[in-house]
Amino acid sequence: MNKPHPMQAASLRTLPNFIFASRWLQLPLYLGLIVAQCVYVFHFWVELVHLVEAVFGDPTALGKLVSSIGYKSDVEVTALNETIIMLVVLALIDVVMISNLLIMVIVGGYETFVSRLNLQDHPDQPEWLSHVNASVLKVKLATAIIGISSIHLLKTFINAANYTDKVLMWQTLIHIAFLFSALAIALADRLMAHQGKASKDH
Repeated sequence: MNKPHPMQAASLRTLPNFIFASRWLQLPLYLGLIVAQCVYVFHFWVELVHLVEAVFGDPTALGKLVSSIGYKSDVEVTALNETIIMLVVLALIDVVMISNLLIMVIVGGYETFVSRLNLQDHPDQPEWLSHVNASVLKVKLATAIIGISSIHLLKTFINAANYTDKVLMWQTLIHIAFLFSALAIALADRLMAHQGKASKDH
């Protein structure tokens, strides 16, 4: 078998190296997600400040809260009530869960598709990062999306008087679709892992 010419071999190595180096094109995307994370942190604190101000009777802050959560009532809202507080708290939890989703995508995606973070000896290394791969990340993201969908659905049901039956039905169906999608992803990963283990045993 004829060996490739040295110049040809060098060019063959250069092309795969160039293709492999293209993974760094994802770096601006992850940096952009960090900026989005900063926006979510700012939004969280704005809503929290409005909630605290409304507790102390600030009508402007109360109006902003009522507007942001889409709460409507037959009578004018002049003070916080349990429903408004619950909807605001759920909105804050929603922000936290989306922020957690961003962290999983940023840290897990960078570790999986761009470069190693080398956090093995770091005391704050996330437990899930030690065994993260594309399949684990996919299942964790699906689970996080279900959690976010659950919060949105709960907010809708609490404020159901301001939504039509069609909206309620579609949100419920979409949430069920997320559930089945996550189950299908987890089942497919388990089957692939079982097949991989079986092939190694043989």
